[in-house]
Amino acid sequence: MVSCLVDHRGNITEYQCHQYITKMTAIIFSDYRLICGFMDDCKNDINILKCGSIRLGEKDAHSQGEVVSCLEKGLVKEAEEREPKIQVSELCKKAILRVAELSSDDFHLDRHLYFACRDDRERFCENTQAGEGRVYKCLFNHKFEESMSEKCREALTTRQKLIAQDYKVSYSLAKSCKSDLKKYRCNVENLPRSREARLSYLLMCLESAVHRGRQVSSECQGEMLDYRRMLMEDFSLSPEIILSCRGEIEHHCSGLHRKGRTLHCLMKVVRGEKGNLGMNCQQALQTLIQETDPGADYRIDRALNEACESVIQTACKHIRSGDPMILSCLMEHLYTEKMVEDCEHRLLELQYFISRDWKLDPVLYRKCQGDASRLCHTHGWNETSELMPPGAVFSCLYRHAYRTEEQGRRLSRECRAEVQRILHQRAMDVKLDPALQDKCLIDLGKWCSEKTETGQELECLQDHLDDLVVECRDIVGNLTELESEDIQIEALLMRACEPIIQNFCHDVADNQIDSGDLMECLIQNKHQKDMNEKCAIGVTHFQLVQMKDFRFSYKFKMACKEDVLKLCPNIKKKVDVVICLSTTVRNDTLQEAKEHRVSLKCRRQLRVEELEMTEDIRLEPDLYEACKSDIKNYCSTVQYGNAQIIECLKENKKQLSTRCHQKVFKLQETEMMDPELDYTLMRVCKQMIKRFCPEADSKTMLQCLKQNKNSELMDPKCKQMITKRQITQNTDYRLNPMLRKACKADIPKFCHGILTKAKDDSELEGQVISCLKLRYADQRLSSDCEDQIRIIIQESALDYRLDPQLQLHCSDEISSLCAEEAAAQEQTGQVEECLKVNLLKIKTESCKKEVLNMLKESKADIFVDPVLHTACALDIKHHCAAITPGRGRQMSCLMEALEDKRVRLQPECKKRLNDRIEMWSYAAKVAPADGFSDLAMQVMTSPSKNYILSVISGSICILFLIGLMCGRITKRVTRELKDR
Repeated sequence: MVSCLVDHRGNITEYQCHQYITKMTAIIFSDYRLICGFMDDCKNDINILKCGSIRLGEKDAHSQGEVVSCLEKGLVKEAEEREPKIQVSELCKKAILRVAELSSDDFHLDRHLYFACRDDRERFCENTQAGEGRVYKCLFNHKFEESMSEKCREALTTRQKLIAQDYKVSYSLAKSCKSDLKKYRCNVENLPRSREARLSYLLMCLESAVHRGRQVSSECQGEMLDYRRMLMEDFSLSPEIILSCRGEIEHHCSGLHRKGRTLHCLMKVVRGEKGNLGMNCQQALQTLIQETDPGADYRIDRALNEACESVIQTACKHIRSGDPMILSCLMEHLYTEKMVEDCEHRLLELQYFISRDWKLDPVLYRKCQGDASRLCHTHGWNETSELMPPGAVFSCLYRHAYRTEEQGRRLSRECRAEVQRILHQRAMDVKLDPALQDKCLIDLGKWCSEKTETGQELECLQDHLDDLVVECRDIVGNLTELESEDIQIEALLMRACEPIIQNFCHDVADNQIDSGDLMECLIQNKHQKDMNEKCAIGVTHFQLVQMKDFRFSYKFKMACKEDVLKLCPNIKKKVDVVICLSTTVRNDTLQEAKEHRVSLKCRRQLRVEELEMTEDIRLEPDLYEACKSDIKNYCSTVQYGNAQIIECLKENKKQLSTRCHQKVFKLQETEMMDPELDYTLMRVCKQMIKRFCPEADSKTMLQCLKQNKNSELMDPKCKQMITKRQITQNTDYRLNPMLRKACKADIPKFCHGILTKAKDDSELEGQVISCLKLRYADQRLSSDCEDQIRIIIQESALDYRLDPQLQLHCSDEISSLCAEEAAAQEQTGQVEECLKVNLLKIKTESCKKEVLNMLKESKADIFVDPVLHTACALDIKHHCAAITPGRGRQMSCLMEALEDKRVRLQPECKKRLNDRIEMWSYAAKVAPADGFSDLAMQVMTSPSKNYILSVISGSICILFLIGLMCGRITKRVTRELKDR
């Protein structure tokens, strides 16, 4: 009867009876032999465990409490050993837990703990009223205080371990959660008591109800929070951790058992920062994290709470304490100035496990459980499936997050936003991506062991993409493809580029789905003054990664995937795909096809890709590989980007290796055909293009700039760049598309010998253009070709640098005879005039020939002699205005005016004309006609043409008359001979 009343004393309403039973309970619990049935159930176990009276023969009224304590320790020890030497019988186990349960409301009833903690109770819980387990909870909360006695701490730990085995040993937990346990069927009778009574099972069952949105009483949730925190604070309360991690704890984490530090030490080992951890230990840790669910409330993890307190107070103060978004806020501030090192470590250690089970992120689970069930076939919160393990669910969700409507089923809006948020946070550390770390573990060790800085490991894997094993390459490729669509996944890059994004890309940055617009904007603004080094390096790195596979450029992939499958199958590298599609577009254009094979949307995006590739030589792998040694030799001090390396190679073109020279020449040929691909020209002349050529086609951009080169409004830097490109064009006719087209028939006709001697892919150093100039002087070119050559002669007459043959053969003479003119900032034909004036001083035959050719060209057209044309401009206007320019007509007009004594020319014009006549006379002496055709052409182009023709005609008439006379005499002599 008394035993029954003791068991149900909580339900006794009669005051006196309650008082009596309370006193009886105190007496009964002072001696285990008085506890009904206890002696019978545990007699053998007391003897086996040697838990008899500790002080035999002594009259200690309280010593019997030690027996119960000894049995409790034996029960706890058995749970912590894989193969226990001594096992407590099932009956005794039940009796021990029953006694612990009966003493759960009043700590006085646990005699061993009462005597062990008397002083500590007075120190920490003096004002805590006994009853309903309040003193126990107070002592639990102060368990790791420095002033807590070791004896009391040990007794409290034993009590907590009993609670872990049977939640009813905690009076407050059992009472607060009684109705909720029944409501959500967490204590089903047909389950073994050893399972359903465990604290972990209770927590998992009730947490599942909370995560499903069910109502759990606030009192019960408060108790759950306390015990989840308790399990996180002391690893020894979890038998699975003791069993599975004993060796790891001894090896890596000895002496760190307080305040959750041992668990975080094991987490650190799992992350690979201190060594390796067995799979059983990892699984035990993962299970414990799920049981305690610190993702729902960071305060459960005391080590994290203490480490991150200052960060939370500054960076996350706007979020309610205990809110799950606190962890998200801490992740947002990872690697920022507000983050402290200790918090960073604790946070990443916890996130490592949360990232491996999507359910441990409560916000993600709440917003995506419907989508996960619909698309990924997941089960309940505390249920697992071999077909869809917890770590694979998030991968399933993010694959659906970036699907287009055409691709099928997509996530709900709020789930997609949450998945993107988590992707952005976890991309900062490869260890937060379970699939990546699992598949790439070997490659990380092989290629990236020295890459320890934040974000470097993924960059390293991307750099070695072609070297990775297939499984790792696929994972890295998929992640990179995802980044190309939503570059905000690269959180570190986004932080580095924040000023640029705010100033230039805020419109596209606000889009919920990026679709590659943000990266495109960053690339376009990569060389803004506000651009910092970290952002520029990050953007360039992503561009380089994109070159490995066209799928890594989201906008390009979406615009051209059908064209690639149709026109460029089996081609993977982006640069090869761009070349393939560009070649197709060019061929269709040249052949004037009725319908382009490449779609319009692809052609537009292809143009964007072509323009981006011109900015950095590394974005053109073939060119970069061919010129690596030349870059080292001639451009080692030049920085990458802004096409500076390419420009350096162009300036040192003559010194380059054969292979590099050929590649650079091909590049220049492409740029001249499409000047918009000339990054440096477009950058330097950007404003001038807007001013002078706003409506010019990309193909005629350089031509437009050349026409406006000498305008007073032309920017000097742009003018200098235009001159550079003109110099380049004149080195080889193939670099001048307009000349090449106009002289298509003339070049093989007149310059066949030069083309025959030239080697494949070698530059002609202006030889073909010089050949055409001579034919221009002879007036033998077609009209279209003549027009183009006239422009070249006019341009080079003003600037000797535009005549490569003159520079080649007369470099010494220019240095010695015309140094001052060559040093002039503005070239207006001074050097050419200097060479003409000093013709008699020139000793080198090749140079003398070039100067004579210039004189010959000037006879054909006064426009190609800028000094003479300037001096005689007024006279041409007065005396030769009606004469059509070209073919020496205006020059002949001036020469006739010079001989006409009635005409008064300007003194300067007269002087220059006389100088030219002397030069032409000298040229005629030292450079006689090569043949009859040249002689005839010289006569026809001579200013004294009429006089020469008159003399020749008279001579022919005289010869004719002499012939007639000689014929008559001969005929008469012949007759006389016949008559004889």
